[in-house]
Amino acid sequence: MYETDKGKILMVDDEPNALTVLSAILSHEGYDVLKSDNVDYAIEILHKETVDAIVTDMKMPEKDGLELFQYVSKTLPDIPVIFLTAYGTVDSAVSAMTHGAFYYFIKPPDYVKFKSVLARAVEQRRLRREVEYLRRKLSTMDGGNHIVGNTPQIMQILKTIEAVKDSASSVLICGETGTGKELVARALHFGSIRRDKPFIAINCAAMPKELIESELFGCEKGAFTGAVARRIGKFEEAAGGTILLDEIGEIDPPLQAKLLRVLQEREIERLGSNKKIKVDFRLLSSTNRDLNKEIGVKFREDLLYRINVVKIEVPPLRERKDDIPLLVDQFLKEFCAREQKKPVGVSEEVMSVLLEHNWPGNVRQLSNVIERAIVLAKGKEITLKDIPEELWKGGQKAKTVSVKRTLKDLEIHAVREALQMCNGNKSLAARNLGISRKAFYKRLKEL
Repeated sequence: MYETDKGKILMVDDEPNALTVLSAILSHEGYDVLKSDNVDYAIEILHKETVDAIVTDMKMPEKDGLELFQYVSKTLPDIPVIFLTAYGTVDSAVSAMTHGAFYYFIKPPDYVKFKSVLARAVEQRRLRREVEYLRRKLSTMDGGNHIVGNTPQIMQILKTIEAVKDSASSVLICGETGTGKELVARALHFGSIRRDKPFIAINCAAMPKELIESELFGCEKGAFTGAVARRIGKFEEAAGGTILLDEIGEIDPPLQAKLLRVLQEREIERLGSNKKIKVDFRLLSSTNRDLNKEIGVKFREDLLYRINVVKIEVPPLRERKDDIPLLVDQFLKEFCAREQKKPVGVSEEVMSVLLEHNWPGNVRQLSNVIERAIVLAKGKEITLKDIPEELWKGGQKAKTVSVKRTLKDLEIHAVREALQMCNGNKSLAARNLGISRKAFYKRLKEL
């Protein structure tokens, strides 16, 4: 599915010499270069070709690079855009970066750094395409439900799912409440060869302790008071499929011992019976606790080894805030369809508030906020009055802080990137940034 060449680059510049020189450099590096001396022709190319990155001049006759970037942002938002600009248009380039542009260079660029940045841009584009491919595969039979996000953490989760989905090995899914652990479990099942078999989810925290054993293993008539008929347990129900033990850390140690034996022998005994029944299932477990800290106290070490063959960590929403706009868009579509409302948008004020909030309830809390807003919204977009007051108290102040932070965020990004590109060499990083070593160390201390 994935190409082996370096990638396809669209160069846009009205200066023939600049276009020729840079195209030659990139072609020599192994890129397939498409050239255009104006924005309109560049857009025509984008309709015909699959492009991995765009490198565009900022100032051009008629339409400029900023207009091209705005078009790409709306129609092909996954394609990274790198600006080439003169000193007079630096402010425009910085503004474009705050709205999603990948990078900008002042003409003539440092070609070593330019090639490094372009390589990262192409890799990011390819990763996004790979994620979309994996996402389509993983959502085949799950009613369209899929994991939303393009951050590195989500990309890694999707890669892990793709790698282990058809394995019989147990998977432990860890993360705070509301992060979407069950969604990961469903992706593992419905993207696997077991997709046509049952997916059984058990919330161990919500089930009375005295009933969970019969719920898991089943019981015979008369096994205990109230057992008026034979009952099939969840492990039998999951035959050939997948069973998810949600919040497995809530199971008492005595039952953990029985669960361990089931995992080892792949057979169960219903309560009130001595007959062993062979069971075929794939076990997925989830927890919002650190089970390693509970070994020997609340959780058996040997059971943890059994369920933790593959571990998937689902990050809290506060650590993947770049995914919030994508999640909001998904929830808007979902709840507008359910409520039979025309599509609505989100005001800039509301989006600023959503991006500032730390979301202790994670994705589930964000979903609830958008659901409430859809129900209350009267206009074409969600405004501050449609979301809970505790989110936007001081909202205007939060928005101001967000704007003030923009330049600081860019500075942090630049320093980190310079260090990464120079393998931690601070002197070289300072030279690449065009500042003195003393000034660079001062920035490091401040940041």
